[in-house]
Amino acid sequence: MAHDYETGKKVAVKIITILAVITIVEVGFALLGKGYIIEGIEVPVWIMGGVMILFSAVKAYLIIYEFMHMKYEVPGLVKSVLLPMFLLVWGVVAFLYEGSDWNSRRQLIDNKNSEEIANQPQTTGMIYEIKKSDIQ
Repeated sequence: MAHDYETGKKVAVKIITILAVITIVEVGFALLGKGYIIEGIEVPVWIMGGVMILFSAVKAYLIIYEFMHMKYEVPGLVKSVLLPMFLLVWGVVAFLYEGSDWNSRRQLIDNKNSEEIANQPQTTGMIYEIKKSDIQ
């Protein structure tokens, strides 16, 4: 499955060129999306983030596939590398979701803590009773 030097060189140059084009498109999209290239044109953050993640995933795939020689490995090894990656992505998504839930609950807790308690009773309890009995 190994190629000769010239074939390997052509494949490497092709992949490097594709990676360079993707990087240039990424940078151009980021500058355009923030309004640096054409004033007044801005892309929402969630669209820019999604496109950047997509481009980064394609670049990572190309690097792993060709330069880390995953293309030539047995299927079991490929799956043993891909499974932890999917678990990592799942973990990041789960923690982001959980964090947003915590953030919304934090606002609820802050609101509850800032409420005044109506008809707050006078100080009572064991310490109050002990001090009252010491005075008498």
